[in-house]
Amino acid sequence: MKQIRILLAAIFTLALALPASAGKVSLNQISSYLNSLTSASADFTQVNSDGSISTGKLFIKRPGRARFQYNNDKTLVLASANRVAVFDPKSNQPPEQYPLVKTPLNLILGRNIDLNRNGMVVGYTTDGPKTIVTAQDPQHPEYGNIQLVFTDGPVELRQWVITNQSGEKTTTILNNLQKGGNFATSMFSIDQALAQRR
Repeated sequence: MKQIRILLAAIFTLALALPASAGKVSLNQISSYLNSLTSASADFTQVNSDGSISTGKLFIKRPGRARFQYNNDKTLVLASANRVAVFDPKSNQPPEQYPLVKTPLNLILGRNIDLNRNGMVVGYTTDGPKTIVTAQDPQHPEYGNIQLVFTDGPVELRQWVITNQSGEKTTTILNNLQKGGNFATSMFSIDQALAQRR
């Protein structure tokens, strides 16, 4: 457990090693930035609720699409067609599927993101160079929330922490985030991934 804490401290330090002069990023700036991420890719490190760590590659194609390719065990998570599907290579069962709207991930994959919307932001603070925004669906706070960490100069999304309906937290740390990219829609197709794994 001590080794995990040391590793996590190192990951967070590297991910957020930035000038201390950055200021608080406004909600308008953050909303504009998220809306500008029509497509993006990044390497990611994921810290799961049980303390285990996974790594992989993330692809985003807004609105509504994301692909998490995991290095550790070839797990695949797809968000597409208003669904989220989790493909577990160790299981012989079909992927677990959830409505995207019932996950906090929907808050950053939506068509038009407006963090000034009444009741959406439930936390807005700074910690050194970081601006931290916690958002939820104001109509359905029971779906959980997403805590987003940004830096300024220019604005960049560095990590998020999703708290699900059960209160479990999953942290995703982004590295080498690249805006843009012409990703085929098929990369995000749950039905195509199902066909390939039969």
